[in-house]
Amino acid sequence: MQKTILITGGAGFIGSHVVRLFVNNYPDYKIVNLDKLTYAGNLANLTDVEHAPNYEFVKGDIVDADFIQELFQKYRFDGVIHLAAESHVDRSIEGPMDFIMTNIVGTGNLLNAARELWNGNYDGKLFYHISTDEVYGSLGETGMFVETTPYDPRSPYSASKASSDHLVRAYFHTYNLPVVISNCSNNYGSHQFPEKLIPLFINNIKNNKPLPVYGKGENIRDWLWVNDHARAIDVIYHSGEIGETYNIGGHNEWKNIDLIKEICKVMDEKLGREPGTSEQLITYVTDRAGHDMRYAIDATKLKQELGWEPSLQFEEGIRNTIDWYLNNEDWLTNVTSGAYQHYYEKQYADR
Repeated sequence: MQKTILITGGAGFIGSHVVRLFVNNYPDYKIVNLDKLTYAGNLANLTDVEHAPNYEFVKGDIVDADFIQELFQKYRFDGVIHLAAESHVDRSIEGPMDFIMTNIVGTGNLLNAARELWNGNYDGKLFYHISTDEVYGSLGETGMFVETTPYDPRSPYSASKASSDHLVRAYFHTYNLPVVISNCSNNYGSHQFPEKLIPLFINNIKNNKPLPVYGKGENIRDWLWVNDHARAIDVIYHSGEIGETYNIGGHNEWKNIDLIKEICKVMDEKLGREPGTSEQLITYVTDRAGHDMRYAIDATKLKQELGWEPSLQFEEGIRNTIDWYLNNEDWLTNVTSGAYQHYYEKQYADR
């Protein structure tokens, strides 16, 4: 194998798309997928590549420093694509310490292991850290986040991600560790755990359950198709400049309520319901603590320097996404029932 690359969090939503892309596009790379398989990690996301000769799955926790050191010594990684993170804002409000441990301590463990393994011999080596636009805080009605926007995190989740970003940059400046960072907007697409807005609402509409909308639904987000995000990660990994940060956005700003109504409209069409039927399920609930009003990413740098831009606009992407969830009811049923958590035991118990 030409390179051995560690992808952390590779059984999760974004991670599984990245693993699939790298396994399929780079047969001369050894891809090692490290995932703890918490509630959001699902090996059923990768059944199409699990037997590929250049793919290997390892179950483990990035918070375990000794385990991480041993893993790096065993596989002698040339690169790290670090996606493993606790990522749900509501969960971070309820239990912030999980986010502090995984997102900060876990990232520190990976940085230490990479630094020790590479030991100053950085030729062909790269530590690529994937972050979020939420580290920048909240925007008003105008303006966009750029790579130099000051950090202003508002939730335990975004604060923990901001901390991990600072650690990565510190290892670059202090130890010359070769790093790149990307900050992305909200992702959507297939294989997303249905606690997040879009798959949650698709599932609830299908089952005629309420659609809980925070406040008046006025919060604005920039939506990025997950396959486009995986493409951007590929481009940045192979062509990004060491020490640089790249913002990845979908150029798709939507108010939450408008997005929800668009989902309702498409779902009514797909399910053969009268127009307006699903909108009746909308239920307004008390707003979330520290709820940022607006995120918007300026991805100009990524386009101008590396030639990347999103391939899909939201109206097309949401139809593709809804079709996937409606055509993969078994996946959705297994995830919502928790049955997927037994997949690892069944597949890997004898290995």
